[in-house]
Amino acid sequence: MGNFLQTQNIFSCGEVSPDFYAIHNMHGVSKLENMDVLQSGGIKRRDGLKSIASVANNAILVPFIISETEKYLLVISSQSISVYQNDTQITTLIAPWNATDLNKLQYAQRFNSLFFVHPDFPPRVLTKTSTGFAIKQLNFYTNPDVSVNIPFTRFDDTDGISITITTSTIDNNHAIFTTNQDMWSNDWVGLRLLVNSKQWIVESVQNARVATVYSNGSYTIPDHAITDWKEAAFSAKRGWPLSVSFHQNRLIFGGSPSAPNSIWMSKTGEYNNFDVGSGLDDEAIFVTLLSAQHNHISTVISSDTLQILTSVGEWAISNTPLTPTNVNIKQHTSVGSIITNYLPPQQMEGRTVFVSRSGKDIRELNMDVLNQTYNAEDLCCFAKHLMQNPISIAYNPAEHRLYVVMSDGYIAVLNKYTNTEISAWGTYKTDGDFKYVSVLDGTTYVIVSRKNICYLEKFDNDCLNDANTYGFAYCVSALPLIVNNHAPKKVRARKINLRLKDTKTVFINGMRLEIPNSAYDTNSNGYTGDLSMNLLGVQFDTMQPMWSISSSEQLPATILSVTIDGWYSL
Repeated sequence: MGNFLQTQNIFSCGEVSPDFYAIHNMHGVSKLENMDVLQSGGIKRRDGLKSIASVANNAILVPFIISETEKYLLVISSQSISVYQNDTQITTLIAPWNATDLNKLQYAQRFNSLFFVHPDFPPRVLTKTSTGFAIKQLNFYTNPDVSVNIPFTRFDDTDGISITITTSTIDNNHAIFTTNQDMWSNDWVGLRLLVNSKQWIVESVQNARVATVYSNGSYTIPDHAITDWKEAAFSAKRGWPLSVSFHQNRLIFGGSPSAPNSIWMSKTGEYNNFDVGSGLDDEAIFVTLLSAQHNHISTVISSDTLQILTSVGEWAISNTPLTPTNVNIKQHTSVGSIITNYLPPQQMEGRTVFVSRSGKDIRELNMDVLNQTYNAEDLCCFAKHLMQNPISIAYNPAEHRLYVVMSDGYIAVLNKYTNTEISAWGTYKTDGDFKYVSVLDGTTYVIVSRKNICYLEKFDNDCLNDANTYGFAYCVSALPLIVNNHAPKKVRARKINLRLKDTKTVFINGMRLEIPNSAYDTNSNGYTGDLSMNLLGVQFDTMQPMWSISSSEQLPATILSVTIDGWYSL
């Protein structure tokens, strides 16, 4: 038996899982909903949402910043790209992707061009010109002899197959390719091959072992079957790049449906030229991830190294400069990333943050003290219960805030300030379901489904409710009480004191805290100072929070500290 006086003046851990309810002096809470943890450690009611426009279901958001005066938000939906500037739609473009394709659409920006890749479509390039926007297919560099500098490779299912070249009766540009095993089918028609140092295009297929091909110019028939031949790495048959990035002035393609563990890098400064040539420093590079496990590339990221996230681990190429003869590729960690849909990794305080393959972790790649090996730190180890099938992710550096949309319609939000050791998770909820999140120039945009209609909205400090229509409640609840490292059996709360800042509404355990009337003046930001409530009663179930602070009124609230004075027995 005894008295206790406890103050919580920092909420640096945010909402924590029940697994940690027995830890003494943990700076967390059992619930943090529609509130943010500040850099100082206090907590504040979240901003409201401002409605911008209705959008199609399954739309995604892509930021496109060209300069300080040219900042665009792309709303990509089925076969359409709507371009917004200053929250106003300025144009719409026709796009090749359907709604079911968007979850695998990846992109990377270089100057005024945005490169898009999808495993089922040839790469596209969206370009901002002086006259507007244009989207077109990426054309690989064409040489004077009409050969194309597309990457070439040998796929496993053609291992052991050789090609015998014979003349064709059509003309000097045509030839007959005969294989020693069954290989040809109609899906080879139109594919480009590299045979005997010459590029060929399959024109027609006679049977499983005979095909007619053509090339530019005459050819010499070799006196032996060709065993060392290749085909275009990307095609309608083999699929197209899975991921894209730019690194050291090279265009990087990571993986394809038929070569999921391969990486192709363009010539330096020539983004449509993948000619490996004779291996000079500026020529294209081709590498394959080799390990005991099958690596399916999820995405590639340009950071201090070229980071490669796969289904079973995280790799990096650290060379500077990166040349065909200088490729140091290494697997650093074995977490793995989601490959079924694209959740773009985020750069947060100079580190790469990604969703693990399990969907239960948000991981952060950071170098060890020797600057040699990456570690994959778990950013949500205290809040696993909030990780429920992530479907979208974005980081806002202006707010130090990471947003992770869950399939259940809420957002798990991480407020992270390294300098004050704040790493606090909470949740955002609204009247409807959050579907997507993106950040453009310090503003956080979301797609919200309300009554089966999707809307583009943004968080706005001047909005006290959502979309000027929907109210939302905030709530923060204490962790179960631990006194002198013990869990009490019975607790009586005699008094609770709150230190507030710019606050106009607070309820403690469902009872309104009286705030001076002057706080409600039109010109007032709210009440700042200490307020108390007495006689909160006796509690026998001490696993329940001793206090819960909330309000459903659409008014501001900031709590800097909570002090509770009471009596307990063991």
